[in-house]
Amino acid sequence: MGRLVVIEGLDGAGKRTLTEALTKALRNLGRSVTTLAFPRYGESVHADLVREALHRGHGDLADSVYGMGLLYALDRRGARDVIANDMALSDFVLLDRYVASNAAYGAARLHQDAHGEFVRWVRELEIARFGLPVPDAQILLRVSPEVAAERAERRAKADADRAKDAFESDDDLQVRCARVYDQLAAGAWLSRWHVVDGTAGSDATELARLLVHPG
Repeated sequence: MGRLVVIEGLDGAGKRTLTEALTKALRNLGRSVTTLAFPRYGESVHADLVREALHRGHGDLADSVYGMGLLYALDRRGARDVIANDMALSDFVLLDRYVASNAAYGAARLHQDAHGEFVRWVRELEIARFGLPVPDAQILLRVSPEVAAERAERRAKADADRAKDAFESDDDLQVRCARVYDQLAAGAWLSRWHVVDGTAGSDATELARLLVHPG
């Protein structure tokens, strides 16, 4: 079975860029790589409902932390077999966002920390009940909320399809979410975490070596 590696971080942290760089670095080391990003907009009805709710569709759905958390979880539940198949065929499966995103953002919205009820609920729902595979490693691409917000703003101006949603527009939420992410990484939630400085620029080659030869 291939190794499941997740890249996490705030909106605007640069997860897509790191995914692409890490994919190239792992392939340069002779490893096969498959990638997948969540939410699966355009592929999953649950993901599309999330996007619509975040842009003020479906009444007050976006106000329900547990309701949104369930939609995110159902999107991943729908991809469970895809992930398992990719792990059977590839040395590495890289995911842009996964279960920890749900835990971090939901906890932050409820003003809870990584030890609170929402994080426990996410783990019980997605891992225990839905049977999603546990990551072998998770990467926290850490940037300050200010830098992440600036990048998200630039991205929204450059790409009409990536307009900022309700979560991305909430600066206080991003600050709280960054704090929860730090706690999840420090506590090795679900697996070992690698914390990468997203402001200075990540060394994808060194990160690939760490993943191929974990110490």
